[in-house]
Amino acid sequence: MINWEDALLGFLAHLKLEKSLSENSVSAYKRDLQKLTHWALKEGILRPTQIDKKQLQDFSAYIADTGVKATTQARVLSGVRAFFRYLALEDLIDQSPADFLVFPKTGRKLPAVLTPDEIDAMIATFDRSTLEGERNVALFETLYSCGLRVSELVNLGLTQIHREEGYIQVIGKGNKERLVPISERALKHIFLFVDYYRNTLKIDPKYRDAVFVSAKGRGLTRQMVFFLLRKAALEAGIQKVISPHTFRHSFATHLVEAGADLRAVQEMLGHESITTTEIYTHLDRVYLAKTLEQFHPRSK
Repeated sequence: MINWEDALLGFLAHLKLEKSLSENSVSAYKRDLQKLTHWALKEGILRPTQIDKKQLQDFSAYIADTGVKATTQARVLSGVRAFFRYLALEDLIDQSPADFLVFPKTGRKLPAVLTPDEIDAMIATFDRSTLEGERNVALFETLYSCGLRVSELVNLGLTQIHREEGYIQVIGKGNKERLVPISERALKHIFLFVDYYRNTLKIDPKYRDAVFVSAKGRGLTRQMVFFLLRKAALEAGIQKVISPHTFRHSFATHLVEAGADLRAVQEMLGHESITTTEIYTHLDRVYLAKTLEQFHPRSK
């Protein structure tokens, strides 16, 4: 009979090899499932095949009692359910005891959104007479123009840009590829950086195809993009708590506000489910309600 350690190793390999999840996602699953493993061993449950529905409900209550947010509880339980479905798929158990777990109600927090003027103000903080400044303008114009995830942005390659067609190839979650339109403005700034600065650098062979590189010819990290964005927000006097994902939210919100088809927005964002994209219809309603409150004479 399989023990917890071997079952977890098999599940993580399944996520990586068959589900094509990123290292970050696999690590997150591992951390969450280690919570279950530690709890189960303390309870004397030595193998995952021995656990039942009642014990999983006890584990759910234990996680809730630690005081973590409802969203964290839901994420842990989602990982537990995926783990036991994997065991059933491998015929290690007859039926998953996690299928009937009750998830906490998390609600859906609407993300911060930048206005076009705020985005322009942030981009205007960069000094375009320098390599870093021109690169940063291109970086954030691309982020806003295409609604990319930060990982997709830093991994964007020169060979993925189809300038004449006005598209870029994006490798998203699960190594899934999609084509995303890119604006003339973003393309202009990308090639100003590439032609006048990047081409003068000695590029590390590992980053030969990377669009966005440092002065040392190496690729940018996610952390560097976070730092650059927050520095630009501070210099532009923007008080909102933002991240690179805020540009992605702003991209989608501005499209929906302008009347874009939700299916088209889903395709550009790379969402598997339309329900994920539907949050932007809620954002649009909030925007409309605030507009009514601000400008309608009966709202005074």
